[in-house]
Amino acid sequence: MSALPWLPGKAVAAVRVEFGVLGPVTAWDEAGGVIDVKGPRHRAVLARLIVARRRVVPVSRLVADLWEDDPPEGAVGAVRTFVAALRRALEPDRPPRSAPRLLVTEGPGYVLHAGPDAVDAWRFERAVAAAATQPADGAIERLEEALGWWRGPAYADFADQAWAVAERSRLAELRLHAVERQAEARLAMGPAAEAVPDLDAHVAEHPWREDAWRLLALALYRAGRQGDALAVLRRARTLLVEHLGVDPGPRLRGLEADILHHAPHLDPAPDAAGSVWAQAAAAYDRSVPSGARARLESTVSLMRDLALTGGAGLSAARRHRVAAVAAAEELGDAELTARVIGSYDVPAIWTRSDDPAQAAQVVAAAERALAALPPTAPDATRARLLATIALESRSGVPEPHGPATRGDEAARQAEEIARRLDDPALLVFVLNGVFMQSFHRTGLAGRRDEIGAEVVALSARHGLSTYEILGHLVRLQARCALGDFAGADRHAAAVERLAQRHERPLVGVFTGWYRALRLDTTGKATADEAETAYREAAARLDGAGMPGLERGLLPLALLCMRARRGLPLCPDGRRRPHRAPPETDGTDWGPYEPWVRPFLLAAGGHHREAAAALREVPAPPRDLLTEAMWCLVARAAVIVGDREAILRARDALAPAAGELAGAGSGLLSLGPVADHLAALRECR
Repeated sequence: MSALPWLPGKAVAAVRVEFGVLGPVTAWDEAGGVIDVKGPRHRAVLARLIVARRRVVPVSRLVADLWEDDPPEGAVGAVRTFVAALRRALEPDRPPRSAPRLLVTEGPGYVLHAGPDAVDAWRFERAVAAAATQPADGAIERLEEALGWWRGPAYADFADQAWAVAERSRLAELRLHAVERQAEARLAMGPAAEAVPDLDAHVAEHPWREDAWRLLALALYRAGRQGDALAVLRRARTLLVEHLGVDPGPRLRGLEADILHHAPHLDPAPDAAGSVWAQAAAAYDRSVPSGARARLESTVSLMRDLALTGGAGLSAARRHRVAAVAAAEELGDAELTARVIGSYDVPAIWTRSDDPAQAAQVVAAAERALAALPPTAPDATRARLLATIALESRSGVPEPHGPATRGDEAARQAEEIARRLDDPALLVFVLNGVFMQSFHRTGLAGRRDEIGAEVVALSARHGLSTYEILGHLVRLQARCALGDFAGADRHAAAVERLAQRHERPLVGVFTGWYRALRLDTTGKATADEAETAYREAAARLDGAGMPGLERGLLPLALLCMRARRGLPLCPDGRRRPHRAPPETDGTDWGPYEPWVRPFLLAAGGHHREAAAALREVPAPPRDLLTEAMWCLVARAAVIVGDREAILRARDALAPAAGELAGAGSGLLSLGPVADHLAALRECR
């Protein structure tokens, strides 16, 4: 008998197909290839089911929609034939006589179980809604991407079908709204004259849209063309009155009056900071020669600030960092190279690298610089190189209690130097490397809490806000691992106050995940509410610039939530049992697949395959999810009775008996490690 209630859970396969309706109706497989969905009637059935948005469409309704008022004899049978062909096209690898998972029979008809991101129109709606809440620069980027998904009019091949009219009109209106929102954002961001040509073309194509006329007139006014702006408004009035018999709305009328009175609010908001930046940059460009070494060091400072903005800024900073290091090495100055490498002291909280290949390049360059430094080089420079090696050498994979890695050694050496020099800014940077190397065995949340507390105290005392944020995040994770959610709440609140004051948007990604975890693990939410919270948290990762955190995280969190609650294990979001091997489920488990796979096999009843997978499973990386990965191995071992894996998991997990498995990440949890150890002991 197991100590845990959720062992019998089963995995469910997911079908990864994407559908396009922003243009001719089509479907793509996981590799991006176009799926042959046969003739026009087949596509019509598919399109009609997409319009229904995961609701059942009765066969009688499909018949009426496909043939309107004159269905032929045998129309019902024809619809069933179309559906069967669609199923074969959409799920070509489905075993004979097994139930379909995508185009499903329910009650009197059919439903298409497409995922939330599987239809381009659904993604477009969410992108437009998200852009409405973003600042102008973010809205421009998101809307540009979303508008690029359009391949023609929505449901282009069903323009004459009555069932498609309302959805086509709705999507067309949403697209025009997106175009106008993008234009408005551009007006807020850049020179107004650049927006005029596109708005002029938009007005010519859609002359009845008052917002288009308003934006064109505003762009002309801001470009210094007051007469043209008033002429546009008069032209709009004439068109509306003569062709529609209506007067312009209040926004157009108000804009005309404001232009005539030169209302101050029509001018773009002054950008004092931007002006200062532009002037200083111009002065620097004039004063510092293009080949000067000082430019490299200044560039690193800029990249450090850029990385803290997240998203595209973080990705760009990583990319340019490697180029800056390479440029410094080309100059043959070891101390300059060391300063360029060590000045990039961007705090790191996640223990899996976003770009392992790039991290390896940085480590190699730091080692070369360290070896080439002259004896007279400052100790602080050496410490920064060592701290960089410790930070970038994360997620090592030796067995627990195994030999120390280079990252461990570098962290210890850097800490010794930093404490001797008594330099607070250097020490908090070094302690970040010490934190990143504090995973040589499980059960070290208490040690990481001590590191976080010292970082918070030092940073608060010396005004190092970026590292004060890091320290609170470290403590949030540690208190979660120790089951102290009241303490974690205090650190979440503190870090959010700091993030708001210092404009650190990435903090919200971690605190959003923490709140989903807290809701899930404290028994205050149903499974559906917890799943919604996790999905909302995952949505904040979109565009955050942290692929090392994003990939595979949501399905892993949902798997842990369902397993802990004793629910069927359904990676695709539906709760129904499934006995097919997880290789067929299509879920992207990312870097967690080697440890998830044996558990899904075992929980799905595939004991032989699970035992084979357990024989091959490596020790998990040394990171914030080590305990969770070992617990998945433990549960698989218990189910199949694999003694070797049981002993291995027991030895690895024993030091963490007082912690919550996985909760040290601040993202997800598999429950108390003690419960997993109890299950392992029962199987000895």
